[in-house]
Order: sequence, then C-alpha cells, then structure tokens
Amino acid sequence: MSHREHDEELHDERIHIAGLHARLDAERARAKARYRSALSGAGVTPTERDVEVRAAATEVRRLDVADDGLCFGRLDSLTGERSYIGRIGLLDPDDDYASLLLDWRAPASRPFYTATGAHPEGVRRRRQFHTRGRRVEDFTDEVLGRVGGDDGADAGGDAALLAAVNAPRGEGMRDIVATIQAEQDEIIRLDHPGVAVIEGGPGTGKTVVALHRVAYLLYTRRERMERHGVLVVGPHPTFLHHIDRVLPSLGESDVVFTTTGGLVPGRRVTAEDTPEAARLKGSPAILDVLAAAIADRQQVPAEPLPIALEDVTVRIDAATAEWARDEARASGLPHNSARAVFTDVVTYVLSERAASRIGRGWVTRADRDAWEQLRADVLAELAESAAYAAALDALWPVLTPETLLAPLDEAAARLRAAGADPALGRADGAAWTVSDVPLLDELVDLLGPDPAAEAAERATAEREQRADAAYAAGVMDILTLDREELDEDLGVRVEDLIHAEGLGERFVERDTRDLAERAAADRDWTYGHVVVDEAQELSAMDWRVLMRRCPSRSFTVVGDLTQRRSSAGATSWGEVLERYVPGRWVYRSLTVNYRTPAEIMAVAAAVLAEFAPDVRPPDSVRACGVPPWSRQVTDDELAGAVEDFVRDEAGREGTSVVIGPPSSSVPGAVPPAETKGLEFDAVLVVDPDRILADGPRGAADLYVALTRATQRLGVLHRGPLPRPLRGLADVGTPAGAG
Repeated sequence: MSHREHDEELHDERIHIAGLHARLDAERARAKARYRSALSGAGVTPTERDVEVRAAATEVRRLDVADDGLCFGRLDSLTGERSYIGRIGLLDPDDDYASLLLDWRAPASRPFYTATGAHPEGVRRRRQFHTRGRRVEDFTDEVLGRVGGDDGADAGGDAALLAAVNAPRGEGMRDIVATIQAEQDEIIRLDHPGVAVIEGGPGTGKTVVALHRVAYLLYTRRERMERHGVLVVGPHPTFLHHIDRVLPSLGESDVVFTTTGGLVPGRRVTAEDTPEAARLKGSPAILDVLAAAIADRQQVPAEPLPIALEDVTVRIDAATAEWARDEARASGLPHNSARAVFTDVVTYVLSERAASRIGRGWVTRADRDAWEQLRADVLAELAESAAYAAALDALWPVLTPETLLAPLDEAAARLRAAGADPALGRADGAAWTVSDVPLLDELVDLLGPDPAAEAAERATAEREQRADAAYAAGVMDILTLDREELDEDLGVRVEDLIHAEGLGERFVERDTRDLAERAAADRDWTYGHVVVDEAQELSAMDWRVLMRRCPSRSFTVVGDLTQRRSSAGATSWGEVLERYVPGRWVYRSLTVNYRTPAEIMAVAAAVLAEFAPDVRPPDSVRACGVPPWSRQVTDDELAGAVEDFVRDEAGREGTSVVIGPPSSSVPGAVPPAETKGLEFDAVLVVDPDRILADGPRGAADLYVALTRATQRLGVLHRGPLPRPLRGLADVGTPAGAG
C-alpha cells in the first residue's frame, strides 16, 4: 500500500469511526433520558423505581467508559465482509438494527485475537487502529489469508502489542482489550462453570486476563451474574487500587474489591501474624479449636447457684445445668440460638421445684389449673430476676465472634481448654490480624445471631412503621378537611387515590446504594463470580470464607505457586480445590512474559533456578536494551545512592519503586510482599542478601522484587551479592546505568 493509498484509507477510517462515536453519543443521550425518567418514578412502585434507576445508571456508566478507544480493530473476511471491533457493541436503528460495531466479547470478534497466518479462520486482513481519545492516529494491517499474492498491505501483527508493553507505566493497570493474545483469549473465553485456575510466572498477564474473563462472563451470562455481582480478592490495598480501573474501563461496575483482611464487612485488617501463628490459624484444624472454645463457654456450675424468689430460693445445680447443656447441644443450633433450649430446660426444672415447695401441703400436680397458675407465677418471677439472668449469662453467655476470639487469644488457660497451640497467644486479643478474619467469619455461623438483639431490631422497625403510618394518617386528615371540594376537583374521592398505609410507605428510607456497595456491606451476600489473585497465599480457612460467598462455585483463580510466601498458603491447586469442587476445576497456564524484558528476566531466572529448579521461567516477548546493574555501597553511602536513583527516575516518564527487606530502614523502601501484582518502569532492589535471609520464603520474595520492572533494574548491596546476581554489571553510580 502506497503512502497516498494509506492516507486515503486513514481519512476514510476517521470518518467511519467518527460516525461510530456519533452513534455512541446518541445512545448515551437515550440512556441519560431513561435515567432522568426513572428518577421521577412516575406510575411505578418505589421498588420498581429503584430497580429502573440502578439499571439506567449502569447503562450510562457503560457508555461513558466506552468513549476512549471505542473502536480499535477491523476484520476483513475472505468473502469481502468487513467488521469493526470495539469495547461495546453498537447497532444501527435506521438499518433494521444491523451491527455497526462488534463487542470484543462477541463470538464473531474472536478471530481478531486468534487468527494466524497458518490458521486465518476466514480472515484476510486484521487492522489495528492507534487512537488518542476520539481521533484515529494511524492503523497497521496484517494480511493473513492472501489471495493472488502480495497486495502491498503492511505487516504489523505485533506493532500494537509491542507499543503497549513498551509504553511507560502510569497509575493503575490498563486493559488489554485491543492487544489480547491468542493464549490469553483462550482463557478469557473458557466456557467452564466451575473454577478456572490461571497460573503463570511474573509478567504473563494473569491478573488482567482474569479481569477480562470476568467482563466476558458478564457479557455471556449477564442475566444470571449481574444480579449478584463479582468479588475480586487481591493481596493488598495498593494492588486493588492498581487494578480497580480495568473492569470499569470495560463497562462493568458491579464489582467489589477487597483483600482477605476485608472479607468481614466493617473490617479492613492489614496486620499479619507470625508465620507459625498464621500457619495454625490457616489450617482446618483450627475449626476444632473454635468448637472447643465455644464448648468451654457452655458451663456447669462447680457449686449450685442460688436464685432467690419471693417465697422460696431455688438452685441451679450441676445435674440440671448438664441436662440443659446436653439438650441444647443436641439441638444442632448455633450457640446463641441454642441458648433458648438451655434456658427452657433450666427454667422448667426451677419452676417445677419452686412450685412443688411453695404448694407443699395445699396444691398438687393433680390440681392442674392451680398447679399451672403457681408455675406461671414462678415463671414470671424468674423472668424478672436479675440473679437468674446473671446465672444464665454465666453458664451460657451470648457471644459474638469478637467476644469469643479475643479472650481466647489473651488467656493461656482458655487456649489450653480449647486444645490450642500456645503460639496463638498474644497480649492484646483484639489486635486483629489478617489470619483472624476467616476465624471471625467462621464464628458468625458457629455462634449465630443474638435472638434478643434481633427481637429488639424487629420491635424498633415495627414502631417506626406505625409512626410513619400515624404521620401519614395525619396528612390524610388534613387533605380531607375540604373533602367535598377536593373530590369535586379531582373527580374521584381522595381515599380512592391513596390511603394512609400507602402514603406511609413514601416516608420509608429507600436503599439507593448500588449493587457493589450493598454487597460489600452484607456478610451474607452471595456473588455470581469470584476472582482470587495471588491465590497461592490463601489459607484453607480463607478458602472456606470464599466458598461461602459463592455457592455456585464460579471462580477464576490466579496465582503462581513459585511465588508463595505464606506458610499457610497452597502447595498445589489440587490440594486446595479437590476439597471444595472435586472434578469441577480446570487448569490453564500462561507462558509468555509481557512485562519483564529479557535482560531482567535472565537475572530473575537465575534466582528461580536456585529455589525452584524444576520450574521454567516465562519467555519474555521483548528486550529493552538496558542491562541491569548492581553497586556495592557502605552503610553511609546507602541513603545517598537511593536518593540518586529516585532523583534520576523523577526526570523520566513512568513509575519507579525502591524495594527492600521487610525490616529495611531505608526511607521510602517497600517490602516485596507489598509490590506483588504491581509493575514499574524502574525498580531499585536494596540489600538482596537480607531479603533472601528474611524467612523461609526469602527467595520467592527476591524473585518477586526482581520481576516488577518493565524497563530498568538496579541493585544496591552492602553485604556480598547473592550468587544468582553476581553476573550483574557493577557500575559506579545508579545514574550511570542509563
């Protein structure tokens, strides 16, 4: 294709894509009009109004994010048909709703990502547009199904991909909708109803593929999934901030992002336990400890507990409490719910004893009416007795997850009674850690709700409803003062138009939160799909929480077992998943590294070979031309060398980070664990020998640190350079690395 022909086609494409944007603008205007109409709520119930408002708002958001990069590709078939590919689908209402733009997730769009010269899938030409905002800057063509020899088209198959991976990193992960590769597309469109495991080394795009898979599933299973939303679980808050724009950029907003420390609503826990405590709390054996801790709070008195009534004193003895406890446990109810059974048995015994003693000589059980009246009087006294209430609380207290777990961790005696390892003890039982969160969640079900609190909430709701109805009735009275005049003006009776209870409903506060907000606040919410990133770090107890959140067991699991650092994490996917979804999970791997250039990956691969010699590192798709460097410094020189790196990188486009050991005192340095899943243009690793020495997973941490860079890598070391890194070029100053 000559330059003139190229320019003419570019002009035509700009006109065509401008027309697509005009169609998008029309759709957006229609959606906003629908939203405004839904807000008025004319002719519908409040519930119907809320549903319509949410649906219209979702549509507006979907259309708003489609503006940037609306159309990014074109397919020309061997039969001469032409299809444009974009972020969303657009139809032409003036042409019997013919397709103007294919959604990238549609089946007809798949050849855009999978067609090759060897297998063109009916495609003659694949065109990729390079856009900035709404403007088409240029395009590249790749001819796949040549007919009659070369037609002069440009071969640009990898141009868009290389441009994307070489571009400076900004804030947040970018979607890859325009550059999805064939191995990624196969996973994104995987039609599997259970758990899909995506494993791959650093830089293989595991996370972004998983997020695009969510967008694809929402496209193909929207009716079932959008009512429940999607949960995305990541390793740390910075990572969640890094990825939280991807799904909205694909038009999907009904997503909750959290770490495992945030799986219990109202808590955002980030502190970590010691490795041994984390291992113990993450093991399924902790369930026996929790059950024993609850049983330990279901007491039998060492000495009878006296309950003084008006005419007699009765006692709760060990035999009575033991009988009541056995009956309560046999009920199978959670602890707090079973308290009612315990209370009923004890109350029955005490009321019978009291009635027998009070009525001795003048009433017997044969005189049923008198006996029952006597018992009723005793029951009334027991219900009002503070001593009896205190005795019940001592023997079978109402517990919350926090009031059970905090004393357990604080008191050595309680740990012994529950059969727990002393390593679980700590001075402040309420100093919650990430490993405590699944235990707190487990205890919600083991303990059950507080019946008294639930009854109080119901009573409050009923009082408020009656108050609203009374207020509405007052409004009705005012409206009907001039009843005959109103009836004449309206043509119907006021009472026929509205009644007090209906008017009262107008004063009920409506839940205007969107789906993600409601889901995040509701511990019992069940999701349509769950994405778990860095899944190798999750404990068995973490998985129990997630399985409760998704009864359909629809998961996308992302991880790399070689990067595991948690002592409670997974050593194999089968070990984790066969427990919950036997036979319902599939495994896929990614083998191409799109992030880490070959020069840097060679350094990381040497570290990988030391601690996981059987694992093959992913193949880098590119080289950057900048060799990694190292520099040995003294304690006094370290801070200045770090400042040199930061100052040098501040003058470049892109992002940078300094990574050091978890115990590092270097200003601004972050530990490797806090960079998992992230990427930066430049990385400075400080004290790699200390990273290696920091715990049993030090090698995995160093591997993570070395694979965060997309362009430049430097290493500062005070001690001896670890053997795998000794091939690094030694430089005089970090800036001299180029």
